[in-house]
Amino acid sequence: MSQVTAVLEELQRTTPLVHCMTNTVVPEVTANVLLAIGAAPAMIDLPEEAEIFAGIASALLVNVGNGSAEQHAGMRRAAPAAVAAGKPWVLDPVAVGALPVRTALARDLLADRPTAIRGNASEILGLAGTSSGGRGVDSTDEAEAALDTARQLAGDTGAIIAVSGPVDLVVSAGRVTRIDGGSAMMPLVIGTGCALGATVAACLGAARPAGLDEHDAVVAAHALFGMAGRIAGHEAVSPGSFRTAWIDALHGWKPGDIGQWTTITEA
Repeated sequence: MSQVTAVLEELQRTTPLVHCMTNTVVPEVTANVLLAIGAAPAMIDLPEEAEIFAGIASALLVNVGNGSAEQHAGMRRAAPAAVAAGKPWVLDPVAVGALPVRTALARDLLADRPTAIRGNASEILGLAGTSSGGRGVDSTDEAEAALDTARQLAGDTGAIIAVSGPVDLVVSAGRVTRIDGGSAMMPLVIGTGCALGATVAACLGAARPAGLDEHDAVVAAHALFGMAGRIAGHEAVSPGSFRTAWIDALHGWKPGDIGQWTTITEA
């Protein structure tokens, strides 16, 4: 927990700038979440600008859900530019496995060595080619069912693999962490998973310059979301009120609050 707290303190102290290349459904909630947690968002998709900005930002998010051909071209230029600049980047394989264009894009981007890959179980299985994916953005697999594939994907790519579910998994070489938190109401609010990908990027963008462990940074992002989801779930009576309470909880947190609302377990 002390490492997770250190990452979150660094996030609050440094306000990392996150370059978000994300799908057309979620830019507003993604930007609001980043502002709430203490990061700064920037949405830049034009290929010529994305390639430049990936080296300026603290971290890059590439979310392949519902993007245009131009945005896909920008992603192909931004990811290697982030790597060349020494910046962490996150691949969010939204609905990969079920849809062919984004599946090909996401698999091509693995060559650019993402720092972290965050998705639901069906997306992780679809990215690895061990299943045909879920029902669009909805997972049809349990997180634990993707554990062996996540281990294999981490070994093949060098990335930290995060699998979202009622209990989240974070997997890297020789390490598995489980984070228990959140609320059953989270899937009823658009963009909670996509905004988590941006939060992973923010935590990595804070952790890398400080020399903090990047597995712990991915855990910190999930713990922060788990805490906010659980708080909002206690306060809200419907998805609309949950969305407001959830963003408020993401804004009002203190690093020491995390352990009161989430359980983090090392395998």
